[in-house]
Amino acid sequence: MAPRLQLEKAAWRWTETVPPEEVTQEHIEAAYRIGLEPCQRGVCRRNCRGNPNCLVGIGEHVWLGEIDENSFHNIDDPNSERRKKNAFVGLTNLGATCYVNTFLQMWFLNLELRQALYLCPSTCSEYVTGQGIPKDRDYEPQTICEHLQYLFALLQNSNRRYIDPSGFVKALGLDTGQQQDAQEFSKLFMSLLEDTLSKQKNPDVRNIVQKQFCGEYAYVTVCNQCGRESKLISKFYELELNIQGHKQLTDCITEFLKEEKLEGDNRYFCETCQSKQNATRKIRLLSLPCTLNLQLMRFVFDRQTGHKKKLNTYIGFSELLDMEPFMEQKDGVYIYELSAVLIHRGVSAYSGHYIAHVKDPQTGEWYKFNDEDIEKMEGKKLQLGIEEDLAEPSKSQTRKPKCGKGTHCSRNAYMLVYRLQTREKSLTAEIPSKYATDYLFSLFLFTFFPGCPYEFVSLEWLQKWLDESAPPKPIDNTGCLCSHGKLHPDKISIMKRISEYVADYFYRRYGGGPRLNVKALCKDCVVERCRILRLKNQLNEDYKTVTNLLKITVKGNDGFWVGKSSLRSWRQLALEQLNEQDDDADQNNGKMNGDAQNKDESNEEKREEEEELNFNEDLVCPHGDLCISENERRVVSKEAWKKLKQYFPKAPEFPNSKECCSQCKILEREGEENEALHKMMASEQKTALQNLFQDKCRPCLGSWPQETDELYIVSQFFVEEWRKFVRRPTRCSPVSSVGNSALLCPHGGLMFTFASMTKEDSKLIALIWPSEWEAIQKLFVVDHVIKIIRMQTAETSPESTLFDSEPKLCPECREGLLCQQQRDLREYTQATIYVHKVVDNKKVMKEAAPELNVSSSEAEEEREEAKPEGEQDPDFNQTNGGAKRQKISHQNYIVYQKQGIRRSTRHRKVRGEKALLVSANQTLKELKIQIMHAFSVAPFDQNLSIDGKILNDDTATLGALGVIPESVILLKADEPIADYAAMDDVMQGREHFIITL
Repeated sequence: MAPRLQLEKAAWRWTETVPPEEVTQEHIEAAYRIGLEPCQRGVCRRNCRGNPNCLVGIGEHVWLGEIDENSFHNIDDPNSERRKKNAFVGLTNLGATCYVNTFLQMWFLNLELRQALYLCPSTCSEYVTGQGIPKDRDYEPQTICEHLQYLFALLQNSNRRYIDPSGFVKALGLDTGQQQDAQEFSKLFMSLLEDTLSKQKNPDVRNIVQKQFCGEYAYVTVCNQCGRESKLISKFYELELNIQGHKQLTDCITEFLKEEKLEGDNRYFCETCQSKQNATRKIRLLSLPCTLNLQLMRFVFDRQTGHKKKLNTYIGFSELLDMEPFMEQKDGVYIYELSAVLIHRGVSAYSGHYIAHVKDPQTGEWYKFNDEDIEKMEGKKLQLGIEEDLAEPSKSQTRKPKCGKGTHCSRNAYMLVYRLQTREKSLTAEIPSKYATDYLFSLFLFTFFPGCPYEFVSLEWLQKWLDESAPPKPIDNTGCLCSHGKLHPDKISIMKRISEYVADYFYRRYGGGPRLNVKALCKDCVVERCRILRLKNQLNEDYKTVTNLLKITVKGNDGFWVGKSSLRSWRQLALEQLNEQDDDADQNNGKMNGDAQNKDESNEEKREEEEELNFNEDLVCPHGDLCISENERRVVSKEAWKKLKQYFPKAPEFPNSKECCSQCKILEREGEENEALHKMMASEQKTALQNLFQDKCRPCLGSWPQETDELYIVSQFFVEEWRKFVRRPTRCSPVSSVGNSALLCPHGGLMFTFASMTKEDSKLIALIWPSEWEAIQKLFVVDHVIKIIRMQTAETSPESTLFDSEPKLCPECREGLLCQQQRDLREYTQATIYVHKVVDNKKVMKEAAPELNVSSSEAEEEREEAKPEGEQDPDFNQTNGGAKRQKISHQNYIVYQKQGIRRSTRHRKVRGEKALLVSANQTLKELKIQIMHAFSVAPFDQNLSIDGKILNDDTATLGALGVIPESVILLKADEPIADYAAMDDVMQGREHFIITL
């Protein structure tokens, strides 16, 4: 498959030797790539976008069914692609999807799961009512259940040796080129499938995942002091077993259930003793599912290398597993028989190949599923064979231990699946009626022969015709037309050439137009493109000439002024001018299939491009004359200017003798005078208010200074803006007034209490000494005087100090403000909360101290100035619920907020913590799904708490649970292997992927 750009270059190579006036029909067909060879199935796996004759990989792979013998051009024996009698169907590896194929084959041979999925009704009403598939519609799965249902139907009844699961993989949003963690995929998909099926009315469908795969165990903690026993019951869908240091599967299970001592820093808080006590903790198995999945943790985190590694340890396991010794209640039947072994072949944890050995539940025969290839084992016996020969390539290879009858040893098995021995084997899964009527469609092929009439149809329309279940819209080719009403040469990459016979069928059934045959090849466009390409070649030569001329020193007044920026980009500007006509044609034509909705956007972009500077306009001042800055321009020779003028005839021309703009010179002098005035003003204010500028010796209400009984108040916003001006008087505007009205309510009363001014509101105000206030009144215009007066005598204790204010506090407005703030905390939408994952039962998050946000350093001021206007503080203009929190009952207070006074207690994120957007009416279950995507922890493995309170009511809303904006929720993931110190590192180090709901 040739790259698209390479095909485009080859299509126009003839323009190097052929002038525009000599273009023939042969050249036109070469420009439209008529002569390119069509691609064949099996050779080209992706569609060649630059080849209009490539009709492979446009969606025809979903049309599975009877094999057309003539379609296998590169297969010696087409019968080899047919499914053999009584054989299973394989799955194509789409690049790195072998791990998906192993689980699909294992789930397909779970007859209970397959039958339940077949009972799941379709989202299409035609299928629900049993009317069958309409003749003008092709069945296309819509939901995850339908994709899995459809894939199982193909695996059951397809006549092909293997099928393509790309529809299912695409629906999950998986990257086919990246191998993911197989165990993680199994967990997340089971969680997704259970959540999807929970909406079904049929209980056999709704509860199938829990019936087949869900068990229960309890975390039991016993206090050593009083003997109090605490139980936490949890569901599981697989048991994750440590294999390091073990040789037998039963040893791994024993370690999983062994007792753990909680001592030292890890002591348990006993509610009876009301203190931390030494305790023991262990896991007790309460119930087991019909299908028991045992995950062997072969991929662990290596602390020395910082990467995952694979443990190539031999583990022995038997075909019959008695789980009764491990159960809390011994009165049940817990004999399990081996039904599947999932293998990872390879040494590295980041690469390798996945295969599956699965037993047919109906015949008891073992099969090896290796993507497209399926091998039946002899004698109904599991034979791992070559899978155990692919160990690490070291000289000191571990010898395979001897295995007795009915037992096996493997160093590549990563998942063992056992089923209850008492399960019935006579169950058969029947395909739904919607698949019974020829659900395997005929193979789609467009064929044409040399000399056969042809037409062009857009690739987008063909893909919709193949992929969508609804009938496609009429064919609309208007978006690929040139200004002459014919096929634009640049649109050939999104067009496909089909036979006239197939085109007749399309237009007769779906309508549309205009039809694009050989007469639609536009000679005018090809000739114009030939001219442009030849000019581009000449441009390269002229660029070299101008570059050499610029090296010559210009003497006297014989040269011309040229902007340095224009000189650096003049060749690109010339190329844009040459392409301008093609760009106009593209904008006039719009998108394919009549989608011209972006016409206004295109016109707006065009206007923006027109506003950009043209060649040599970078040295033009606002008055239309030569700019005064000589650093932005240089003199070039007459010869160089003549060459440049050929490409830019309308460029501004300034001889070397031209004087600079007189108006700009005057403005430059005025600017220098203003800077000197600002510097003098800043120096005077800094001298008068030295301590306020340096933030030294500031008064405090909590420890009232003895030397005065009066203090004045201004907004902290005024102080910060004034400090900015004093530090950089030439870059910042001077502060001329003190706006204290923002601190008052509409009635003119004070909005803050004395207690709040010492605590949460202390960041909003600044206390001023009387001497400083006199200076402020002389230097600035003050709208309102706000004064705090101490009423107590010298003998009175500080605790009994009384204060008064001018103006007085407005209790009504203050109460309204507090009520509004409390209401906002419980009626939020799109607010930010933080979820912190607890590691080893320890909260590693550092307490984030409130940020005072006082501009005490020049570096902080520079960082704030770099932010756009209105974003001086994250808490001031938040997109995640910030606007809601700033809503206040009083208009003046809103103005005060807009002025930039800070009220920040920003949460400082730490490692292991992620921010989520939530709403107050969102349920806890919906939050758990968000956490699953963020941390890859399934909802049933999540233990959430906030401020010591356990969150376990999935139906309750976050507002009812007391979750407010900026809350921190602690996440503790169920980790059955309590002794694993590296398990959390493994969870953080492995690749995560998202299954699209």
